[in-house]
Amino acid sequence: MGIKEYFYGRKYQKYLKRLIDIVGAIVLGILFLPISLITALAIKLDSKGPVFADVPERVGENGRLFKMYKFRSMIVNAHNLLRTDPRFKELYEEYKKGNFKLKNDPRITSVGKFIRKHSIDEIPQLINVLKGEMSLVGPRAYYPDELEYQQKRYPETKKYVRKVLSVKPGITGLWQVSGRSEVEFKDRIKIDAKYVDTISLWQDLKIILKTPWVMITGKGAI
Repeated sequence: MGIKEYFYGRKYQKYLKRLIDIVGAIVLGILFLPISLITALAIKLDSKGPVFADVPERVGENGRLFKMYKFRSMIVNAHNLLRTDPRFKELYEEYKKGNFKLKNDPRITSVGKFIRKHSIDEIPQLINVLKGEMSLVGPRAYYPDELEYQQKRYPETKKYVRKVLSVKPGITGLWQVSGRSEVEFKDRIKIDAKYVDTISLWQDLKIILKTPWVMITGKGAI
């Protein structure tokens, strides 16, 4: 990469990307408001518990932890139950082996299956974007225990993890439009590291344009 391209990329990340995030989050928030209200009502009617997911913090830029906002798609306290309840011991092992995803997760509610398939549960992350904790486009935001486990399982990924944590995580990203949950961690983290290396306005625009089709089809979702 030449000096000119290097500084262009840095300036984009620092100034233009943030401006696009703010404007985009406001516009998308207004567009998705009716869907958000319907989703919130459906969640309350479908199962007991809050509208937003009660999940632990995620790892963000430079390793800083932050609270990610998502519509609740599982039973209450689902995250902790999987890790601490003896009834879920075998399921937890399957969860870890499956790259922290379960194809037939009994914790998911009826409404949750639909909103997860079409990524509707991720709409509240627009709040994180406005707060400066996330970007519209960026790498996946991982749980601390997930990163720890996966780096032990795949030691060769440590260098990629460091690179991925050098930028803000995104609501959508290169790996999401490249297979979503069908992509294993060791391949997913390489894809996100590649995104960091080649970050630009044009790449972000291409990813944003591909995202609606992924949401509509639900391809690769779990």
